[in-house]
Amino acid sequence: MYKNLRDCQIKPMELFQLYLYLSPQMAMPHINLLTWNLPQLEAQMPWRYLTITMFSPLSTEYIVAFNGYFTAKARSHFISSALKSSEALDWRIVPRKNPASDFPSDFEVVQIRQASHSSLLTLEDHPYIKRVTPQRKVFRTLNYTPDLPDPGATCNNDTRWTQKWQSWQSSRPLRRTSLSLAFGFWHATGRHSSRRLLRAIPRHVAQILQADVLWQMGYTGSGVKVAVFDTGLSEKHPHFKNVKERTNWTNEKTLDDGLGHGTFVAGVIASMRECQGFAPDSELHIFRVFTNNQVSYTSWFLDAFNYAILKKIDVLNLSIGGPDFMDHPFVDKVWELTANRVIMVSAIGNDGPLYGTLNNPADQMDVIGVGGIDFEDNIARFSSRGMTTWELPGGYGRVKPDIVTYGSGVRGSGMKEGCRSLSGTSVASPVVAGAVTLLVSTVLNRELVNPASMKQALIASARRLPGVNMFEQGHGKLDLIRAYQILNSYKPQASLSPSYIDLTECPYMWPYCSQPIYYGGMPTIVNVTILNGMGVTGRILDKPIWQPYLPQNGDHIDVAVSYSPVLWPWAGYLAVSISVAKKAASWEGIAQGHVMVTVASPAGNNVGGEMTSTVKLPVKVKIVPTPPRSKRVLWDQYHNLRYPPGYFPRDNLRMKNDPLDWNGDHIHTNFRDMYQHLRSMGYFVEVLGAPITCFDASQYGTFMMVDSEEEYFPEEITKLRRDIDKGLSLIVFSDWYNTSVMRKVKFYDENTRQWWMPDTGGANVPALNDLISVWGMAFSDGLYEGDFTMADHDMYYASGCSIAKFPEDGIVIAKTLKDQGLEVLKQETAVVEGVPILGMYQTPSEGGGRIALYGDSNCIDDSHRQKDCFWLLDALLQYTSYSMTPPSLIHSNSRVTPPTGTDRPLPERLEGNHLYRYSKVLEAHLGDPKPRPLPACPHLSWSKPQPLNETAPRCVRPMVS
Repeated sequence: MYKNLRDCQIKPMELFQLYLYLSPQMAMPHINLLTWNLPQLEAQMPWRYLTITMFSPLSTEYIVAFNGYFTAKARSHFISSALKSSEALDWRIVPRKNPASDFPSDFEVVQIRQASHSSLLTLEDHPYIKRVTPQRKVFRTLNYTPDLPDPGATCNNDTRWTQKWQSWQSSRPLRRTSLSLAFGFWHATGRHSSRRLLRAIPRHVAQILQADVLWQMGYTGSGVKVAVFDTGLSEKHPHFKNVKERTNWTNEKTLDDGLGHGTFVAGVIASMRECQGFAPDSELHIFRVFTNNQVSYTSWFLDAFNYAILKKIDVLNLSIGGPDFMDHPFVDKVWELTANRVIMVSAIGNDGPLYGTLNNPADQMDVIGVGGIDFEDNIARFSSRGMTTWELPGGYGRVKPDIVTYGSGVRGSGMKEGCRSLSGTSVASPVVAGAVTLLVSTVLNRELVNPASMKQALIASARRLPGVNMFEQGHGKLDLIRAYQILNSYKPQASLSPSYIDLTECPYMWPYCSQPIYYGGMPTIVNVTILNGMGVTGRILDKPIWQPYLPQNGDHIDVAVSYSPVLWPWAGYLAVSISVAKKAASWEGIAQGHVMVTVASPAGNNVGGEMTSTVKLPVKVKIVPTPPRSKRVLWDQYHNLRYPPGYFPRDNLRMKNDPLDWNGDHIHTNFRDMYQHLRSMGYFVEVLGAPITCFDASQYGTFMMVDSEEEYFPEEITKLRRDIDKGLSLIVFSDWYNTSVMRKVKFYDENTRQWWMPDTGGANVPALNDLISVWGMAFSDGLYEGDFTMADHDMYYASGCSIAKFPEDGIVIAKTLKDQGLEVLKQETAVVEGVPILGMYQTPSEGGGRIALYGDSNCIDDSHRQKDCFWLLDALLQYTSYSMTPPSLIHSNSRVTPPTGTDRPLPERLEGNHLYRYSKVLEAHLGDPKPRPLPACPHLSWSKPQPLNETAPRCVRPMVS
């Protein structure tokens, strides 16, 4: 809040409401203005404090994607004819004036006031319309080093304003898709204000990576078109000698860079002096796609991408990212770009050190995703970690990033002149883009260069960093000279990422190497990316072949393979499932073999016929005898949901600046530390990616359900009750659920232009209550927070619920906590004594299992954990797996009489929720969602082995040659 802003002229792009906190004598709540400036406002009225809130118009914009490229007249005709008979009476096509306007396009932006579902369906029914999706607003925030002045701050006479601006800039995330928050509960501006970027001595990165070796050979990027999608570039910047074109795709009437980030990125790629870039003679195409407020729209990108295709761009740098991999128009256009031989390089994200935080589009198979390291070859703390979360909860993610390089304290061009240093994966990305541009210029036969062949050269030449796993470093550190050598002897071929499967190689193959496999365990799934350097399209010829090495006990394992029916563009997947054969149930040792894959692509240059390439995927595993039931823990992944596609809120309501639960809720992403702890305690942890009806409960001691958002099939509820009667034990870590709080934490989403209401709380407590009701158990809709001590351990309860109902012969522990629900709803503080948070129960049936309930999962979740409760998890597992009740809990002073559930109603589902839209369990049924038919359990088709009576090759790391 600032009063002294007389000299500050602010020109907001989409500010429709200005809220003033006035003196008590004035009763004017707000002023609607389209154009305004603060000096005039201050002169007209006395006011005390000022806050600015950004709103979008009430009308909604949609991107209408067509099945081909059409003229503006044809596009208008298609839309008009589609909407003629619909309820959409007030609509218009939004004008787009940019360099792409003179060419046919494959999309249109349509503004529909009060759009109905039927009008959107009418549009999608048109034969030439492929898809209708909301227009998305795009925020991309940069990571400035703190000692640099921010050129975007215009109020230079007010140091407080400048300091506030710089602090705000440095704390916001790099996200393609962000949520603009209005007057909902979520309102903070930054995600990383508590994290510090690694400091490094600024150095000239091109020379460190030995670009000067290639310069001396005469290669400087000449003849290569490189596009920089960023914040623009000044016309007469002294660092650049070959700026071919500058284009503006924003609604600001300037081509210049008002922030300095676009200049920096262009400098890393192509500066010719001072902080020299990799390819100073390359042909620079500057695409200004972000405003000075770091705002963009999907439609701006789509037009700019189309123009890049028209201009036959060779390399494109995209230092942006976000968690929304379901932004279909954006992702479709990325695929189209790479299909047109554009080599796209993109930042993997600044959401590290958490796992499961990869940003889109860098997580795409056809894009080169770049992570960051410092100049001591340490993975930068800010660099996002894998795995990709597209494939969850049923499968397993792919390896990303593809490669890492310097991204901390890198020097690049200043906005007007000189050099500056920045940190972030948005810095590492242009390092690789510059290297790729330089590499392209070294290849005489440019037909050999495509997105797949370039990625093959980069990952095959990368230097493996010691002590770092593949979800942190990908294939390793960029090695420019080795990549040059590989690329200049390259022959079109297929390759795999990773190029081998070795479940014994730690730490690189973490988490696969962290646990041996055994008979009866859930299949180990390794999701391999197929890179096809022979052509943009390809296919798997016949079926992949499993060839076990008999001298290396390869016949002790079974392998099943699924794969992409079509490889496009340039890539596909190969999912390898590995299980232990029955004959090895009591055997221990190493087993090896390989999967052989043949890829076919159409021969180019109108030659006809096909090119083929055969690749071997070596497989090496460690087998141990099947562990006892008590040591085996099964993790329920099937009932975890996360953003996207819906609004699933964070489990800790204190984290207002990061409201979306998007890390995957997997034992190898945001529950990674818990998984490591369980392994260190001797437990074997497996993942269930199918309904509860799909596992043999007699194999497992404990079934863990943590932070579950999904509903349950009636058959699942029946099956689990039967399993627990027969000896399976259950541990449930729940989270908050309160319909009033859910309504409170709604927010206005600039992406979809509508209010977002969560469809569950931190967990789906009504569904959990359905599951555990047969034992007389239930969670409440109470919402509690606070510090306490349990069994001499310091604990923190972060937005957890309480136990509302529990059997009278069970053990219940209660604590004194703050009523966080009251704080959220009424901004009042209250302390509640005797809040039941932990319950333990031995079921009465002979040989029956045990059940443990705890109302909060944050203490085992890496996302926002303040104090871990791994000791409590150990104690609960001792209870559920070995029937050993922890004495410290039995005799605790906090033990209370189990609640009967009669003091308040149990929580009910939010009326009108849309969970059925994202659920695997529910489907719409006449306005009242009902369970779908129970799906069949996954059935793997095991490959018929073709044994080889030969010894495994000594080297299991094939390289592209």
